Amino acid sequence: MRVTVVACLALGVVLSGGGAPVVSAAPVVGEYVALGDSWAADASPMRPAVEFAPYGCGQSAGNFARQVAAALAVPVFRDASCGGALSKHMTVPQQSLLGVNPPQFDRLTASTDLVTLEIGGNDAGLAAVVAQCLTVNAVASPCLDAVVSGGVDQISLNIAAAEPKVRAVVEGVRERSPHARILLLDYFQGIRLERGCFPEVPISDTDADWLGRKMIELNTMLARVATATNAEFVDTYSTSAGHDGCQPPGVRWVEGLVPFSTTPMGPAVPFHPNQLGADHQARSVLAALGRQ
Repeated sequence: MRVTVVACLALGVVLSGGGAPVVSAAPVVGEYVALGDSWAADASPMRPAVEFAPYGCGQSAGNFARQVAAALAVPVFRDASCGGALSKHMTVPQQSLLGVNPPQFDRLTASTDLVTLEIGGNDAGLAAVVAQCLTVNAVASPCLDAVVSGGVDQISLNIAAAEPKVRAVVEGVRERSPHARILLLDYFQGIRLERGCFPEVPISDTDADWLGRKMIELNTMLARVATATNAEFVDTYSTSAGHDGCQPPGVRWVEGLVPFSTTPMGPAVPFHPNQLGADHQARSVLAALGRQ
């Protein structure tokens, strides 16, 4: 049974520099733990944060979890997210650049009362296959050629195989933190459907549409897991249209192939959220918590 901690809220909401609201209130969450992969870490080489995980995990000082923790004035916060994380890295260490990230579940305790989780993209192989889509030929389809054979889509098979793994992660959180409110995030739109923006992002329209539909398939699987495990599903995708990697700087929430961002200004991780994307994730989580 989930236990919700109730406290009186003070009046007044102001906006933080990161875009998430800061609530002037006594905390309603005592211990918050963030779990997940690079989209949870909101990888940014410009604002690295290393207090919870090695530098190679790519945690950003402005990631959504830190924004949520600040907005809720959480007294105890730990961020275990790490780029490249698979579901198995909840219970086994993950080797990263310049260090090892301990099993992410090690940050959970019996008193943890809020957990955010974003995982499954690497289990499905969707992140890795993006590199195979890059091409100098606008009508080529290297992604489809590589992973679809005889009508069998390997990424679809991977997504199906990832479902019980993600479900086991949610169940593992609940075993270790039985009173925690668990929020499972999906992945917001990075590549738009039907057409890409070749050559700015050198992926053909055919492969861009396929990638976009695999993202929807992955998110649909995550929604099923949330329903099956009685976790709360945080839909960041449906509110992200028009902010994909093909959009201009200041509009896009995820970077394209060129490893440079204007939010924040400087080097970026291709095909990952920028600060605007992290802000969107934070708003989505806070809305799910009824704090907007």
